[in-house]
Amino acid sequence: MSLQRRLNRGLMFILCTVFVGHWLAADWVIRAVAEKQMTTRLQHDADSLLDTLRPNSAGQLDFDSSHIGTVYGQAFSGHYFVLHIAGKTYYSQSLQGETLPITPLPADAVQLTHYADGPQHQPLLVLTRGWQRFDFPVSIAIAEDLTDIGRDIDHIRLAYLALTVLVLLLAIGLQTGDVRRSLHPLQAVRGELAEIAGGRKQQIQTRVPMEIKPLVREVNRLLLLVERRLHQSRTAIGNLAHALKTPLAMLFRLAEHPELAAHPELRLQLQQQTRRMHERIERELKRARLSGNLQSASMFNPQEELAALTMLLRNIYSEKVLNFQIAAPDRLINFDREDMLELIGNLLDNACKWAAGHIIVDIDCSQAMRISVEDDGPGCSELELQQLSRRGLRLDEAVQGHGLGLAIVRDIAEFYRGKLSIERSAQLGGLRVSVQFPR
Repeated sequence: MSLQRRLNRGLMFILCTVFVGHWLAADWVIRAVAEKQMTTRLQHDADSLLDTLRPNSAGQLDFDSSHIGTVYGQAFSGHYFVLHIAGKTYYSQSLQGETLPITPLPADAVQLTHYADGPQHQPLLVLTRGWQRFDFPVSIAIAEDLTDIGRDIDHIRLAYLALTVLVLLLAIGLQTGDVRRSLHPLQAVRGELAEIAGGRKQQIQTRVPMEIKPLVREVNRLLLLVERRLHQSRTAIGNLAHALKTPLAMLFRLAEHPELAAHPELRLQLQQQTRRMHERIERELKRARLSGNLQSASMFNPQEELAALTMLLRNIYSEKVLNFQIAAPDRLINFDREDMLELIGNLLDNACKWAAGHIIVDIDCSQAMRISVEDDGPGCSELELQQLSRRGLRLDEAVQGHGLGLAIVRDIAEFYRGKLSIERSAQLGGLRVSVQFPR
């Protein structure tokens, strides 16, 4: 998973958690404020009803509910009261004979409760208070229907939810852009690393945030160390080759000594082994030279290089009439030119040796680079196809060559983490060799 996606996912999780928590808290606050206002109104109605209590001539307390509003006289208006005076219970006319299971409270006691099942199965908020009035214990319970306020709260809740989602999406969009902008220096560093790999730069020079500076500093130090070690390695190989030059010359002269004329098989083996040592040294010297001079590495234009290569091969194999069918892009590819020339040159040289006259070269760089060369030669059996890429194997000793071509191609492909495949050409009938490089 990319760093940008990971940061976006983490920030989205945090934002969603914060906004959900904020929405739940706001929902609770809205309901609490609404119920507080309702409780205040219930308190005022209870006080109004309490003020109407007066002792009558019979020594009992009378009350007048008209002072607390006409809604308590309308049938199932949603506003109800229950009055307990000295063991007697009085209900508002709005209850229409229904009762509420409310227990009277002692003096100075206050209780706020919710009833889920009112007279018409509606939820009720009930405020109950106890007093001592004219030496009579009095308990007044005022109830109000929560249906309307619950509906209003649901509307507010949905509107606030929509606003929260809108703000959340806006915050996610802004933080996504901010993360992308914050990671821009890393993209610049990646571009500079590609230029270093192409030999156009030696160090990373992009200005990066303070947190990334140590990483860039270590990469630059590592690049310097690699360059220094490659230089040391090239120098060591050059010194070794120079040191081996005299013993090899001696071995070449020994192979031509007259005393070996009586042992032709021994002379042949000595000549072959000495020649292989010489070829191996030359190849490693060339690779060390290429690897040790990153600054001189250059990019590769397939179409331009193939034109020169095919012209050279036509001159080498002038006894044949070779027809090259080439499909290659005319642009610079980010691969080392010398390595690609060696790879394609070996593939073409092998094809020219065996082709009857027709060779197809296809280089596709639309995604990962793929190089394939096929010919109309005799081809190989399945067993031979499996052995062809082995170093030193030659299928036909009558054909000139050292048997190193495909092995060298394999080495270069593996150096770039590519894959070499050899198969029969379905189009021409000969051999088809392809190299697939990773993206």
